[in-house]
Amino acid sequence: MWPNTSAGPFLLTGFPDMEAAHHWISLPFFLIYVSVLLGNGTLLHLIKSDCRLQEPMYYFLAMLALTDLTVTLTTMPTVMGVLWVNHREISHGACFTQAYFIHSLSIVESGVLLAMAYDRFVAICAPLRYSSIFTNSRVTKIGLGVVLRGFISLIPPIVPLYWFPYCHSHVLSHAFCLHQDVMKLACADITFNHLYPVILVALTFFLDALIIVFSYVLILKTVMGIASGEERAKALNTCVSHISCVLVFYITVIGLTFIHRFGRHAPHMVHITMSYVYFLFPPFMNPIIYSIKTKQIQRSIMCLFSIHKRL
Repeated sequence: MWPNTSAGPFLLTGFPDMEAAHHWISLPFFLIYVSVLLGNGTLLHLIKSDCRLQEPMYYFLAMLALTDLTVTLTTMPTVMGVLWVNHREISHGACFTQAYFIHSLSIVESGVLLAMAYDRFVAICAPLRYSSIFTNSRVTKIGLGVVLRGFISLIPPIVPLYWFPYCHSHVLSHAFCLHQDVMKLACADITFNHLYPVILVALTFFLDALIIVFSYVLILKTVMGIASGEERAKALNTCVSHISCVLVFYITVIGLTFIHRFGRHAPHMVHITMSYVYFLFPPFMNPIIYSIKTKQIQRSIMCLFSIHKRL
């Protein structure tokens, strides 16, 4: 029988050996936090209020913005609590719930990017069938499927965390809770919790990325068959924003995976920094990418600013 000392809370960790500088470190984190809230909040407002943006492509973009907003709101409060006031304690229930949402939303984001790739594939490869394929009900079903896949697939590894005894150190290595971080503190058989995430990553992130790449191979093949160079450029321009967001997301996923798997001898600070890049960089960059690369979004932003000026 394992000794159960689970009553004590977990302790979050900021930047080890840099506690004296936490207030200064918190400044860029706070600025990024505010930027993520403003950027994704503005996208959601524009898509809701501008009838020109109420199309399937922008509905998926709204899902992406909402996912980024939620993962930031889930992660950053504990990060800022550690950096600002050194509030390190977190209850087991709050920790497991945070881990559940963080990992679930990552899978949801991958699914949304896959849905957006499907949208671009149909728009370019079968434009005459676009409106019949992407009806409002089908877009709703795709969105619901993406969300359910993310939240249901994380139940099996998270639920056992509530029952494990924790007799090792209760100190976590980040200022937020991750499944792989928490399970290492358990005094129990964690074989399932080791194997399940590997299979899940293969069936979600890896498979999604593979399908996205395949869809763009078909898109490129279709575009190259267009006679007019101007039409080719116009078709490819509609994909630039999505491709950029896919690269931002999957490069950070691959980077974090490589650090965890093969960077055991890398400084702990590298692991911590890469984790923050993974959770903050895509939500920070996605609104910027779509604001710069999508003319319809630019027009809506200009209209929004012109309305405020008149007021």
